[in-house]
Amino acid sequence: MSSAPILNEPAGAAQHAIVTSARAPLHARIAFVVETARRLHQYGTAAPRLESAVDKLAERLGLCAQVWSSPTAIIISFTDLGDSSRVAETTQVIRLSPGDIDLRHLVEVNEIADKVIAGELDIGEGSHLLQTLSDRIGRRTRAREVLCFGLVSATLAVLMRGAWADVAAAGCIGLIVGTLADIAARSQRMRLALEALSALIATVLATQISLYITPLTLKVTVLASLIVLFPGMMLTTAVRELSTRHLVSGVARFADAVQTLIKLAFGTLVANELCKLLGLVPPVATPAPVPDWSVWAALPFGSYGFAVLFRAAWRDFPLVMGAAAFGYAITYFGSRQFGAEFGVFLAGATMGALSNLYARATNRPGALVREPGIILLVPGSLGFLTVSAIVGRDVFLGIHTAASLFAILVSLVAGLLFGDLIAAPRRAL
Repeated sequence: MSSAPILNEPAGAAQHAIVTSARAPLHARIAFVVETARRLHQYGTAAPRLESAVDKLAERLGLCAQVWSSPTAIIISFTDLGDSSRVAETTQVIRLSPGDIDLRHLVEVNEIADKVIAGELDIGEGSHLLQTLSDRIGRRTRAREVLCFGLVSATLAVLMRGAWADVAAAGCIGLIVGTLADIAARSQRMRLALEALSALIATVLATQISLYITPLTLKVTVLASLIVLFPGMMLTTAVRELSTRHLVSGVARFADAVQTLIKLAFGTLVANELCKLLGLVPPVATPAPVPDWSVWAALPFGSYGFAVLFRAAWRDFPLVMGAAAFGYAITYFGSRQFGAEFGVFLAGATMGALSNLYARATNRPGALVREPGIILLVPGSLGFLTVSAIVGRDVFLGIHTAASLFAILVSLVAGLLFGDLIAAPRRAL
């Protein structure tokens, strides 16, 4: 039987799938929908797409679902599709931690749901497969992710046009930040202090290197070494949710992003004061920036790093890397021709439309193109600079940076919305 993806618009095959799947017991259908929703949330799906996907899945299993999603919980009320009263028979409340992007598992969840709807898998088998998806990360994978912290940090130092010394220092400090993140993933106490501790260590190390080894552009080095921890994607998702009237989720996610930025800013502030107290004040240096060609030479390495950190499957690496590089290239040339805001808008619209076209053509999640395609556009560093300026009592600089942050965020989100108009999505993911 041919696959009828859960996130496509209803068609004849989908209607047949509803009739077939509705024969399963009510509790089995509800359990499968709940587990699918939990997994989609866990693997970084935003509220609008999660709610749309779960709603369509429930409909094709003969259920009517009312879904409410936030970064920390999902509430789903179920009734039978044939019940005209539409009074909820069962309500499930699922308490969750905020999810992280995991493209490999997102694809696997999508494929399992497609097979269940198409009749290729029994609902019980599908629920079992979802529950047994392994979230454990092997040592090799963890080591690869730590290395990619350094690789992405070095790449961002190049893209920010730092000096070669800044690139090397950012890469080394990024490795240390990656090691801290790996430790924090297995320690609740460490996880809560990760951002502040990483910012403190990165700032102290950059200051020491600049003072005793080679002069650095400290701002570039610190920003690049912490770039993976910046909540740029979270800020973008929050504004997208607000723009689609998912107000509770959007506000909660925005607050989460702000608290992350505050931790990072506080860590750098403490480090700067500590260095001043110890007399570790390096001279102001302006080393020569890297040449233009190095940007394009570094881009494939950064794209590979993001493919690893997004946990894409090996077969999807060329797609994910190509999307990240293409999104940056559009922004680069668009910004030079029309200005930064329009360049970001153009890249967002292009990657949004391409992700929808990819999903329509392959029946796979468009997130494989969309998320890596905008990762180098999200304004996480601007958010950090805004909070750092305000914490450092430079309010006017903070307001000026916040205005730039707002302009970039609006441009990116508007581009993604226009991308959906250019090529209508047939899949919620």
